Amino acid sequence: MQVGYLLLVQCCHMNVTFFGTYNTATTPRVQTLIEGLRKGGVSVNECNVPLAVNTAARVAILKQPWRLPIFALKILFCWFRLSFKRFRVPPARFIIVGYMGQFDVLLARVLFRKRIVALDYMVSGAATARDRKVSGGIKDKLLIWLDNSALRASDIVIVDTEEHLLDIPEAMRHKGLIVRIGAPHNWFDAGHKLRNLHNPLRIIFFGLFTPLQGAVAIGKAIALVKNPVEITMVGKGQDYDESRKATISARDSTNISWVDWIDAKDLPGTVANHDICLGIFGSEAKATKVVPNKIYQGSAVGCALITSDTAPQRRLLGENAIFVPTNDPVSIAKAIDELAENPDKTRNLRAAAYTLASESFTPQIVVEPLVQAIERTSL
Repeated sequence: MQVGYLLLVQCCHMNVTFFGTYNTATTPRVQTLIEGLRKGGVSVNECNVPLAVNTAARVAILKQPWRLPIFALKILFCWFRLSFKRFRVPPARFIIVGYMGQFDVLLARVLFRKRIVALDYMVSGAATARDRKVSGGIKDKLLIWLDNSALRASDIVIVDTEEHLLDIPEAMRHKGLIVRIGAPHNWFDAGHKLRNLHNPLRIIFFGLFTPLQGAVAIGKAIALVKNPVEITMVGKGQDYDESRKATISARDSTNISWVDWIDAKDLPGTVANHDICLGIFGSEAKATKVVPNKIYQGSAVGCALITSDTAPQRRLLGENAIFVPTNDPVSIAKAIDELAENPDKTRNLRAAAYTLASESFTPQIVVEPLVQAIERTSL
């Protein structure tokens, strides 16, 4: 049935333009969508001028508003180039504005007035600011205004969970389209052959050290782990110092490595060389609505998953992960010890996670709702 569907898509000869200042080197979401659409028979072209300002840098601007003029100039310079670059891209009826495109979609609406414009919205800027503890006052009002302006400018609003769909204002919720995050193929390539368990077990956390991630809870949990393990903590962020301080009382048998940064091209292989991938453990409202990249990526390389027991994660993973209460270091430590003491269970969870990812999280599978939306506009 799926083969027939892909043949139908190919016959429709659909064209799509990805537009904006996204950076595929650092944003796996965009990479996944492009890979999936192309494998689904969609002709994808890019009108892209990367803006070298990631999420952490945007949050820093909220903390230091005097940097805003420089940020605005960078955006305007990218927009100037995009305005001319669009003439070198084959015409397409369907325009997809890449992730973190709340600004870009406003330009897309002007440049592509008679086209279908889809915004890969995922989560609001206002919610991100609240998670990073930089919201309040006029910042909140401006970010809410930007989010709502971006939603109004879009014909289709792409989100990743049912919870994020409900966050869209009711008057614009009909525009919503749920497209899971998935993982690019380089993650599956890194994990195509499940390795033997390490002794002691290797555990990895990678991401920003923020309240959403529950980085402090992870640090406290590491101090409580009883069995010998090797833990790699990759990343930086506002909770880094507190998280690292919490591990001071860890047992001598707990070997902890702190790595500030791993290049995107090396990250899949690094994660694949571990047995367990830690998800998110925050208790803030935003943390209860997301399924983070690392869950899709960790399963794609065949890691056993330990993450918080939230509705979107349990809905996605079923029985193929260990779930713990949010912000609960004791439960995280117990889950790690349980897997360290039960190698068969760890092997089974690794295999189950990889099977689930192979059947549900590949680029061509997660983009199916988007392919269907494109097909409807192409008829």
